[in-house]
Amino acid sequence: MTPDNSVNVLGGPLAPCSTQPLTGFFRDGQCNTCAEDAGSHTVCAVMTAEFLAYSKYVGNDLTTPRPDYGFPGLKPGDSWCLCAARFLQAHDEGCAPQVHLEATHRRALEVVPLPVLFEHAITPH
Repeated sequence: MTPDNSVNVLGGPLAPCSTQPLTGFFRDGQCNTCAEDAGSHTVCAVMTAEFLAYSKYVGNDLTTPRPDYGFPGLKPGDSWCLCAARFLQAHDEGCAPQVHLEATHRRALEVVPLPVLFEHAITPH
């Protein structure tokens, strides 16, 4: 497995998302992806209490630590490479977190329209 071309949704180089906690499909701190990343962990999102509660409600508990997987559990303010479909679902439900566009992989655009990402951008463009 090797990462796809590391380009963000703005066409520039993919910026880091988070190393504390360490995120990404490859656990390299970036929202890199590849063909094996079926969930498309490509959206660099900043967690909110509302989104974390929503994610748990729909079956993906991101707050409970899982030391066996090296997962510390997320809290509001943490950045995390989120599955593009989960982000879009949260957007449709009105509880999507904010997004770092420079750290969001361009493959997110296969699932999430760019205007939706702009709507949730931390730094609007």
